[in-house]
Amino acid sequence: MFLPQSIPSPSINSLDITGWIRTLGIDLPPTWNLSIRIYALCILLGIIIATIMTSRRLTKRGAEPGIVLDIILWAVPLGIIGSRVFHVLTHPGDYFYPGADLLKTLYIWEGGIAIYGGLLGGALGAYIGCRLTGIRLWTFGDALAPGLLLAQAFGRFGNYFNQELFGYPTDGWWGLEIASPNPAIPVGLAPGTLFQPTFAYEVIWDVVGVIVLLMLSSRLKLQWGKVFGAYLIWYGAGRSVFETIRIDPSEIFFGVRTNVWASWISILVGLILIVVQTKRHPGVERGPYRSGIAWVPANAEVDSNDRYTDEELSSDDASGEPVSTSATTNPPHTEPKATSTVGKK
Repeated sequence: MFLPQSIPSPSINSLDITGWIRTLGIDLPPTWNLSIRIYALCILLGIIIATIMTSRRLTKRGAEPGIVLDIILWAVPLGIIGSRVFHVLTHPGDYFYPGADLLKTLYIWEGGIAIYGGLLGGALGAYIGCRLTGIRLWTFGDALAPGLLLAQAFGRFGNYFNQELFGYPTDGWWGLEIASPNPAIPVGLAPGTLFQPTFAYEVIWDVVGVIVLLMLSSRLKLQWGKVFGAYLIWYGAGRSVFETIRIDPSEIFFGVRTNVWASWISILVGLILIVVQTKRHPGVERGPYRSGIAWVPANAEVDSNDRYTDEELSSDDASGEPVSTSATTNPPHTEPKATSTVGKK
């Protein structure tokens, strides 16, 4: 059976947009030079897929279709900011030295984001989005977890195209080729040295994790944030291993790399989350919305004894009282009052 001798390094890491336009016969100023990093495309593709998966899972729970967009508009930007800040702070030697260009701390397209910083920033954004939409934060986290892990797998392909974050040298047939010169290659290694493809290890781990999370969610009916807790445990366990074989520089605390510490914390938080939520919420969630809030589909039947005339409805409209909402809030301990016009899609 034929086995490859190694994993080849990619020949490109960006797409030349201006060059492609010129091949179509369109003249552009010679100073124009637009290219898109494949790394950025991998991140974008991961975000799109995670959004679709999360939206479907959240809608299946009874949320308004498309409401996930109102949440990710907060979660994604803050997640990206958090991931970049975490990376810069944990790799200060790469950005803060005599004569360094501090603007490069913003060059996210060159690579350098940290998932744990993204989780912190994204959690803040998700909290804001969930407060505004009425969705339970834990419900959103459970819906997000499988898609988030799959998005991380796509992100690792971005590391492959950037030829970064690889592991120690290896003689295995699965060794990764890294084109020279590359500042990430340790000095003194022979030309053609192969390296551990840590990106591939994590891609496999993440994809298997997606399957595990989906099974836990459907078969065990994990809710109240417990699926997200399982995500933290799964990812933290894998990352704590893969991080130890990477050769890229990292801050070391008590002999342990920063991201290994972060992985252990992730596992601990996941365990605490599952234990605490199991004790606090042994039953199933009543719905994806917080108490007192519910989304009513526009085509839902209304059981009401109230009667309204056209004049009364026109009067309500003129007075500025809302007659259509996507989520209705009911006073505590009272029965919701039915209206003649219900929520929009």
